[in-house]
Amino acid sequence: MFSTIVNIFRIPELRRKILFTLGLLVIYRLGFYVPLPGIDQSVMAQAADRAGEGSGFDQIASAFALFTGGDLRQSTIFGLGIMPYISASIIFQLLTTVLPSLEKLQREGESGRKKIQEYTRYATVGLCLIQAVFWINYMRGRFYVYPTFADTWSFWLMGVIGLTTGTIFLMWLGEQIDEYGIGNGISLIIMAGIIARMPQAIIWVVRNANFDISSSAPGAMSPPKILFLLIAIVGVVAGSILITQAQRRIPIQQAKHTRGRRVLGGQRQYLPLRVNHGGVMPIIFASSLMIFPSIIIGYLAGAFRGSYFLGFLRQQMMIGSYIYEICYIGMVYFFAYFWTAVQFQPKEMANNLRDYGSFIPGLRPGKRTADYLERVMGRITYVGASFLAMIAVIPSVVAVWLDISFMVSSFLGGTGLLIVVSVSLDLVQRIEANLVMRNYKGFLSAD
Repeated sequence: MFSTIVNIFRIPELRRKILFTLGLLVIYRLGFYVPLPGIDQSVMAQAADRAGEGSGFDQIASAFALFTGGDLRQSTIFGLGIMPYISASIIFQLLTTVLPSLEKLQREGESGRKKIQEYTRYATVGLCLIQAVFWINYMRGRFYVYPTFADTWSFWLMGVIGLTTGTIFLMWLGEQIDEYGIGNGISLIIMAGIIARMPQAIIWVVRNANFDISSSAPGAMSPPKILFLLIAIVGVVAGSILITQAQRRIPIQQAKHTRGRRVLGGQRQYLPLRVNHGGVMPIIFASSLMIFPSIIIGYLAGAFRGSYFLGFLRQQMMIGSYIYEICYIGMVYFFAYFWTAVQFQPKEMANNLRDYGSFIPGLRPGKRTADYLERVMGRITYVGASFLAMIAVIPSVVAVWLDISFMVSSFLGGTGLLIVVSVSLDLVQRIEANLVMRNYKGFLSAD
């Protein structure tokens, strides 16, 4: 293990890529604390503390902090994070399956992908402008702005340009890491934002640690709770790695063909189908949409204070409540199948196998093969969706059951954990490829 780490820094090119990546991530974390002009950061922090966990504002802020690299509790130049770019990328990824013109561009290869990437950048700027205007208007309505700046056009101009520029700069950092660094830059930025919250969670556990077993103070971290958290974190991380790497291997037989006196082909290979084909996307979609019902119902309950039904719904749509978790699980299942249906194309895959002279033993090429692949993917997607649903609800269930902060329990599951696991595995595989290419033993090599 240690010799492998030493070998990483013996390779000049790999060492330069890793140091370049770390340098850009440090720049991201430094810019994370540069405030927008005219915003009273102390008032925003106090308002977030008063809102408490489970409120609509807290859910939105947690969602942003988990998978965007920004934080709405601190209105800095990186307040919007990378969310507009992720949204634009998802929109164009879905449009390529609907619009023939974009699908044709994607099939053109590298030039087509660069054109789609250019469209994505333009869409990112538009989404940034829209989200920045809404966010600044929200801060102005909540009196987070200094009175002398509240109604000036310069404040609006600086705020919109600052938030938009911050997101575009993060997008540029991610592309620089892709080109000159270790790669997967956007995901590394998101992972850095998630890991940066870990010291805060550890400090919370240390401050609330109580080794008096007989004490029953609310929110106290007793030794059994701490031990359970440690064991649960190890178990959930191991399960996340297992399900992320899990595959259903479909046997593929290559047809034999004769060239002169030589017989070529006939090899037996495998077509790997990922169990968790959607990755973290189903949880991202589900958690994003589950924010809005709680906000809308909370607004209606505040407007009609005498309604018992709306008050009951507002209570049940908070994180950790029974109805909320059931709806959350249902949304995860729905988006797991939806994302798989959009991304996985069994007919195209069956046609590619037929064109390359390969087939699945016992099945005729074409429609029979496509139907078989679709049926198998539907079954393994159910397993992957079940795991995603379990991972998604673990943080809120543990937070309510053990009476601990959601900030601490979020490291037991949810979007953040899956992002960290998947990006870490991809990072290890990239470093492994560079080491093996230069005849060094990698992390995954057997002793």
